[in-house]
Amino acid sequence: MILLEINNRIVEEALTVKIKNAIEGNKPDSINVTVADFDGVVFHISNPEGDKTKVRVSIVLKFYKDLQEHGADSLLRREYGDFITSTEEGYNFSVLIDLEKIPEGWETLVKKIGLLKRNCFASVFEKYFEFQEKGEEGHKRAVIHYRDEETMYVEARSDRVTVIFSTVFRDEDDVVIGKVFTQELKEGRRASHTAPQVLFSHREPPMELQNTDAKVGDNIGYITFVLFPRHTNKQARENTINLIHMFRDYLHYHIKCSKVYIHSRMRAKTSEFLKVLNRARPEPKAAHKKTMQGKTFRLD
Repeated sequence: MILLEINNRIVEEALTVKIKNAIEGNKPDSINVTVADFDGVVFHISNPEGDKTKVRVSIVLKFYKDLQEHGADSLLRREYGDFITSTEEGYNFSVLIDLEKIPEGWETLVKKIGLLKRNCFASVFEKYFEFQEKGEEGHKRAVIHYRDEETMYVEARSDRVTVIFSTVFRDEDDVVIGKVFTQELKEGRRASHTAPQVLFSHREPPMELQNTDAKVGDNIGYITFVLFPRHTNKQARENTINLIHMFRDYLHYHIKCSKVYIHSRMRAKTSEFLKVLNRARPEPKAAHKKTMQGKTFRLD
């Protein structure tokens, strides 16, 4: 199975080209690029006030207010520090690179900017991982409406952190493939006892979400991850955040890939059947006719 990249490669490549041109002493040119990412996230790379020596990267997330409740602003200040600039209108957060003052180790900065979406998501996970590590219970469950009609729930206990994704299956076939996919994740615990517990419920929300406004329906699915201290400790949490915040996109990406594979196999098999039918078609018998003199000839 393919793991989706957690960074935005287009943003990274655009910034890399700009910085390398500046280092080589080339004349800076303007840039105005809008980049779409998963979950409705949009990046905008531009020159503020038309100043070609400065490159601003802005990001907008429909669910940023949900993340702000869990410390997104403070985490972004920690990660981007002096590169933070006044937020572009219509966006949630902006950083600025001065091409006349390129910092040492700029490659690391570019990679960090490419992780803007991931770092926004990270705030809620870091908060609840800390609750679990300190053994704190009773905190309000985090509710992140990360897509239209889809929600992520995060809750901490003294011995675990529970992450629940609600997702909408647009097609009946997606439900079947999704069940098979999550069953494979369950089987993963047999191969590795360190894997998190994975649960899947269809139509009805899991017990943790009973008596809430969690949606029900034939096209609604809930995937639950039970993360233990081995997944949430300071040594492992960065990798855990990298993987789990992309899970919804990872799931639907592989559902689509599975459908494409099934369709391609069906087309290939149909093509084989048509070849067999063509070979089985009987040859037409040649017609024989006679002339008035009684001679016989064949019509081809």
